[in-house]
Amino acid sequence: MAIGIDLAGRVAVVTGGTRGVGAGIGRALLAAGATVVAAARRPPERPVAGRDGRAAVFEPVDVRDPEAVTACFARVRDRYGSLDILVNNAGGTPYRLLADSTPQQAARVIELNLVAPLTTSLAARAVMAGQRTGGSIIMIGSVSGTRPSPGTAAYGAAKAGLENLARTLAVEWAPHIRVNTLVVGMVHTESSHLHYGDAAGVAAVGRTVPLGRLATPDEVGEVCAFLAGDRCGYVTGASLAVHGGGERPAFLEAAGTPVEPPMPRTPVEPSTSHAPVTTDQPATTDQEDADG
Repeated sequence: MAIGIDLAGRVAVVTGGTRGVGAGIGRALLAAGATVVAAARRPPERPVAGRDGRAAVFEPVDVRDPEAVTACFARVRDRYGSLDILVNNAGGTPYRLLADSTPQQAARVIELNLVAPLTTSLAARAVMAGQRTGGSIIMIGSVSGTRPSPGTAAYGAAKAGLENLARTLAVEWAPHIRVNTLVVGMVHTESSHLHYGDAAGVAAVGRTVPLGRLATPDEVGEVCAFLAGDRCGYVTGASLAVHGGGERPAFLEAAGTPVEPPMPRTPVEPSTSHAPVTTDQPATTDQEDADG
């Protein structure tokens, strides 16, 4: 028996869903049959569309404004009848050593990457708790929250807190609402050259990952769609790593241990969205500008 992902009839909100990883998540949810609302400050440069021609609906909102988020979710419920899935994707940070940051700059990073998902989840719960089928909330975390994060200290701390928050909410809001985290590594978009240089630079960075390449936004999205659906109905409070195996330990390089070359494979094309590259990399954002 084939195991598919069927989100037909579900309504999903993806914060920061107009580009980059958020757009990849939106496409995957659309492909699974969901109605998708891309909630962000700015509209997409091009529609976030699924393979069947359906597109995500843009809803303008600043996730750092709790009242605006509550009003946004009320509009979604009134228009579509429910709010079944929330993906807390919006976030990001510029690269800046903590000693070179002002307290206000660091606080804005924490606000966007931890406080905003917390208040957004509360607003979603207010809708989901009144639904017979409850709901599913997915936090988009980062490997920056699982290891030292020089240059993005506040971001790494916020992402670590986000993972703990998800585990706590999973307990507090069970059994009606599931809450999980995707711990995302480096993701390849058409903006990768801004951070890694030309194709050779992107490939060199990819070789630091055990799977030998960066992820695509759609690969992150497909895992997100799977986690949102009924096939994962008994999964809550979980943290699922989507990082290609993480990072090859530095001591192996120092010891001269040879790297197993990756098997030949069909090249993965970058996403057609227009976003910075990853939840993990310095000087990038998932969707918003942490200084803005």
